[in-house]
Amino acid sequence: MSEQQYYIDLRSDTVTRPTPAMRKAMAEAVVGDDVYREDPTVNRLEERAAEVFGKEAGLFVPTGSMGNNIAVKLHTTHGQEVICEARSHVLNYELAMMAWFSGCVARPIRTAGGVLRWADIKPEYRPLHAHFAPTGLIEIENTHNIAGGVVMPKEVMDEICDESHNLGLKVHLDGARIFHAAVYLGIPVDQLCRKVDTVMFCLSKGLGAPVGSMLVGTKQDMDRGRLYRKRLGGGMRQAGVLAAPGLIALEEMTKRLADDHANAKLLAEGLSKIPGIAIDPGAVQTNILVLDVTGTGLTSFEVSSRLKARSVLANGINPALMRMVTHFDVTREQCESALEVMAAVTA
Repeated sequence: MSEQQYYIDLRSDTVTRPTPAMRKAMAEAVVGDDVYREDPTVNRLEERAAEVFGKEAGLFVPTGSMGNNIAVKLHTTHGQEVICEARSHVLNYELAMMAWFSGCVARPIRTAGGVLRWADIKPEYRPLHAHFAPTGLIEIENTHNIAGGVVMPKEVMDEICDESHNLGLKVHLDGARIFHAAVYLGIPVDQLCRKVDTVMFCLSKGLGAPVGSMLVGTKQDMDRGRLYRKRLGGGMRQAGVLAAPGLIALEEMTKRLADDHANAKLLAEGLSKIPGIAIDPGAVQTNILVLDVTGTGLTSFEVSSRLKARSVLANGINPALMRMVTHFDVTREQCESALEVMAAVTA
């Protein structure tokens, strides 16, 4: 993509550019060798992330996928199953790492709205048996990406954790966009995530940092996780230049997420009025939209190509469905312009 080309980019909230404050913090960051645990900026980010989530310790990782797979490895042994929602990121978008790295297979459960509940999980639980792979971990996702940014309520998370812990199972939360869920529910993340054993959350999605995610949990788990991070090639050196914008993301960018939710609702309401596009604006909770373009007579990939020719970027999930994601680099006015383009290219 040409640097000079102007686009309204609704592909993902990963496309955001670091703010001027982030760039300044990167230039001025105090650094050291993080493998020796001597980078003061990384150390502060890990400490602050743990504080915000009410956990003992944090671990700075290059990507959310690495954080998720370190957590799976921490909580399982080879030959076990990981129960997760059928459209979950850890199953569908992380290159089978739970098998490749942790030696586990998924036990996917399809839910109607993307919210996995204990009533869904209980029948799929496998104890130690002569023929079945035993359940090793429960993995949940909040917000649920491919289900359209849907939020898992606190009481649902708590019940899963309580019942799992009663069975001696750990619960890992893929909280890539957990701050979006917290804003939607009006609950601080430490309360929302109090009972889960580990949480991964992304700094480089809705919070706008250029790189990085966090894994938080017990000190013992994070100490072990640091070794798995090294094995995966994630041992970073003077990483304070990346942690510095992460601190700004954590402290400041969480405060503006409601704007993205409002813009997503605006998009959904406008899209619902375009002939051939199916979306329920009332179901849009956070910053992700999933819309069905079947009624236009075009595939999502054809719509995507036509949008790009008019300087709007949005990706197809499959031939029928498209995803749009709002973020701080997309204004309300740009959302209105994108709607006009969508109406024109599907007419």
